[in-house]
Amino acid sequence: MPRYPRIWLGCWLADRRERRHGLPSVEEVRAAASAAGRRPPRGVTVTDRMIEVRGGTIPVRVYRPDVAGPLPAHVFAHGGAFFAGSIGEVDGPCGEYARDARCAVFSVGYRLAPEHRWPTAAEDVYAVLSWVFERAQELDVDASRLSIGGASSGGALAAAVALMARDRGGPALRFQLLETPVLDLTMSMPSTERFASGYLLSRAWLLRGYECYIPDEAQRRDPYASPLLADELAGLPSTFVLTAEFDPLRDEGEEYARRLQAAGVPVETLRARGHVHGSVYSSMRSARRYRRITAAALHRAHYPIGESSARQAGGRLPDRER
Repeated sequence: MPRYPRIWLGCWLADRRERRHGLPSVEEVRAAASAAGRRPPRGVTVTDRMIEVRGGTIPVRVYRPDVAGPLPAHVFAHGGAFFAGSIGEVDGPCGEYARDARCAVFSVGYRLAPEHRWPTAAEDVYAVLSWVFERAQELDVDASRLSIGGASSGGALAAAVALMARDRGGPALRFQLLETPVLDLTMSMPSTERFASGYLLSRAWLLRGYECYIPDEAQRRDPYASPLLADELAGLPSTFVLTAEFDPLRDEGEEYARRLQAAGVPVETLRARGHVHGSVYSSMRSARRYRRITAAALHRAHYPIGESSARQAGGRLPDRER
């Protein structure tokens, strides 16, 4: 079981609710997500934009640190099992990345399933990446320093967009940051069974999200749906993969990192010891440290000469916290 009492209690309560009452409805999950989140840190300016995409418009929230531009740009996709989540829910981590990694962060309010099924969400994120690249001068960002990232289902979208950018000839990415990512919608890895229930994120929850996003099981094997199943990973940008020790998604994230490395892609991995899916975004001291490490990796990718300052910003975990 998770080592931290706060996490263990949350797992126990969530498991009891799911066993007694089943999964909450899509509407209930979305309502809870809209009320969640925390404000971005001081020293970060936040603006909202509406971006035209194929078939509609979507919101994009931009976070800029109080640093002279042009800045590197990081396009971020929130989690929520493809059917929930919002840009407001990730104000805290996006603001932290802008401040600590000294980059402009573009948080994508992609369209959600089941109203908008695959590949709509991935195409929305790709459209925002292209928009940032094409309007780099207007946005005061450096088009040669672009990165993509996401958490949970947003990690699936980020990894898919990295593949799209490679396959479609751009925009060129310097880095991808995948945080406890969904990478295999076929759920073929051992951790999906080992941590199927009792660890906050359940296998049943994942399956409901995948059914909303891609009802056709055969389509879930497409690499733009399940990047782990892509035949070829060469040519992707350098990558950092964060996993959690007690997470049904753990093995697919770590296997993806191994496949990237085998394909010649520079990759770093970090397993959050004692944590479950999503707990690295809590206010716990160890969670804050893990977030500083991921921010430091993002900083290094955009400012390779300033590696020492990135270490100072991010710090390192003591051995007992790794």
